[in-house]
Amino acid sequence: MTPLVPDDIEFELLLEAIWQKHGYDFRQYARSSLRRRMEAFLQKYNLASFSHLQYRILRDPSFFGRSLDEITVRTTEMFRDSFFFTALRNEVLPILQTYPALNIWHAGCSTGEEVYSVAILLMEAGLYERSTIYATDINPVVLEAAQEGRYPVAKIKEMTKAYQQSGGVLPFSNYYTCKDDVAKLNPEIKKNVVFSTHNLATDESFIDAQLVICRNVLIYFDRNLQDRAVALMTRSLSHRGFLCLGSKESASFLKAKVNLEVFAKDAKIYRKL
Repeated sequence: MTPLVPDDIEFELLLEAIWQKHGYDFRQYARSSLRRRMEAFLQKYNLASFSHLQYRILRDPSFFGRSLDEITVRTTEMFRDSFFFTALRNEVLPILQTYPALNIWHAGCSTGEEVYSVAILLMEAGLYERSTIYATDINPVVLEAAQEGRYPVAKIKEMTKAYQQSGGVLPFSNYYTCKDDVAKLNPEIKKNVVFSTHNLATDESFIDAQLVICRNVLIYFDRNLQDRAVALMTRSLSHRGFLCLGSKESASFLKAKVNLEVFAKDAKIYRKL
């Protein structure tokens, strides 16, 4: 076994300290991307080492709140990967039409753009009134932003294009109002969404869902945590429920694959056996 260099030891101790003090377990996150974000955080706050960062995180709760927001990834877009939303619209929702009520879990929802994209699809399919979307994330700061449903007007053009590419035919302006430089989603889009903190590394299942969406989250986990997360989400699915992963993710090499079958290969949609 190759001995760890001091920086590596400090980094591992930092992750252990975060877990022991605050209950956030980053110890099974993919090291390269996590370390890059941590190093950027050091530079931003002029901290000399991971040991200095550990001291601040242990001693200053407000500082940890800021660091959590920096460390976690919040990349998301409205109707991201339009081919996925096309498959969801055309292949999955017609099957879900047969259910009297729908529970949908959107794990790692970040600032909510994809959650509201799903809500719009459900509205257009006539399913939203009998649906509840449970949107979760490890980071309470992004959940607050998601609950607001407010996005820069500058992003509306790309949102509209992605909506149209996913098969949307209504004017996208039906779903928001603009004031100054902010576009605010209409209240009816948000009314059946429940936001809550949830940690895929430590928490357990909390609902019986017909659809679980967790896109572009697993890529930040190591293999063991990917196994845990997909097994957790699979247990959360009802009989013949659907699991949706990101375009660069797959359940094919994970232990939970024995309980899943490929439903839409290119869209990375699986169905529980």
